[in-house]
Amino acid sequence: MSMNSSGTADFSVIPVTMTVTELNEYLKMSLESNPVLGDIYVKGEISNFTNHYKTGHFYFTLKDEGGNLRAVMFRSYSSRLAFMPENGMKVIAHGRVTVFVRDGQYQLYVDSMEPEGIGSLYIAFEQLKRKLEAEGLFAQERKRPLPKIPTRVGIITSPTGAAIRDMINIAKRRFPIAELILYPALVQGPDAPPTLIAGLRHFSETKSVDVVIIGRGGGSIEDLWAFNDEGVARAVAACSVPVISAVGHETDFTICDFVADLRAPTPSAAAELALPEVSELKWRFGNVITHMAMSLTRKTSEMRRRLEAIASRKVIRDPRFIIDDRRMLTVSLADKLTVAAKTRCTAGRLALSRVAGKLEAMNPLSVLSRGYFAVFGEDGDVITRVSRVKVGDRLKLRAADGIIRANVTGVEQKDKGFDGLSSDLVDLK
Repeated sequence: MSMNSSGTADFSVIPVTMTVTELNEYLKMSLESNPVLGDIYVKGEISNFTNHYKTGHFYFTLKDEGGNLRAVMFRSYSSRLAFMPENGMKVIAHGRVTVFVRDGQYQLYVDSMEPEGIGSLYIAFEQLKRKLEAEGLFAQERKRPLPKIPTRVGIITSPTGAAIRDMINIAKRRFPIAELILYPALVQGPDAPPTLIAGLRHFSETKSVDVVIIGRGGGSIEDLWAFNDEGVARAVAACSVPVISAVGHETDFTICDFVADLRAPTPSAAAELALPEVSELKWRFGNVITHMAMSLTRKTSEMRRRLEAIASRKVIRDPRFIIDDRRMLTVSLADKLTVAAKTRCTAGRLALSRVAGKLEAMNPLSVLSRGYFAVFGEDGDVITRVSRVKVGDRLKLRAADGIIRANVTGVEQKDKGFDGLSSDLVDLK
């Protein structure tokens, strides 16, 4: 064995003894020099699938009834897949077989992959459909009704396609007063989804229309694939204006159809669903006007009968009837008021007499009329005890018929033999 200029082993002459690394490198070179193993398709079932989210690489095993094959798909290739591989999925993988020198294991380096027996786009469609359905974006309860009489209709489609011409013709025929506002968008290819999303956001934010139609004419699944984009589906669900999806022909279904508030089989049908027929509106308005006229006639007749009944009453024809009734009522109320006032006055007098009798019984002046006096000092206070009087004090003696003023010339306490009022105690004025 010799070393070449690159520093790797030269296996043109195989030595008797090799290192592990040398053997692995020899096997790697042998496999990579095999034209069959350098460009091969392998059919098998995916198992042990791992999506390495940090790097974007896919690691998995392809297996069948007889064996297993390790495989890897680097991010530069996996990012191009239209579907997400899953365990149990049968696929046809293309790539090259080589040996990973460090581990000494051979594996398939995959650069492309297709589901066996079914297209990758269909797999991607079903995967996204299951995902959005699980989130509730297809739920019937979140779908909004269309406006009955829209005056402004937003259309997101190609400005040069047949779909816009068909919708314009139908709008002019059905409801010519409606204004159609076109948001030009791409409807095919990888650049189409951003323009469709921009149109939906425009009408959602400006609220300049009553309803939005998004769609295009028929085509293959590849042609319609922009309407299966997850971003477009979420923009339809988030739009503040009701959305009609009109993509392809009647047999074509897209993710956009499931998310929209209403699915139309074709763009022409979308215009018919969005806009009312003028003749039908005239017929409906005619029925409403007729019903209103009949209702107004019945109401007028009823009110006229009520007015005639009121006008036929005596009080309306001759006001004296009601005046006499009110006069009699006034007289009756006056009589009742007089009787009530007299009764109240009598009861008041009796109550007053009882209170006056009680006051008279408690009046100290009534005691004076029996020969007693009330004695007051100079300060006007009643003198009730001898201890409050001293010689020289001036007193007032209140009798029933007047006042006697007196000077105190002497004071005797009861316990000193006082047995009455002596004439020498006072100086009568």
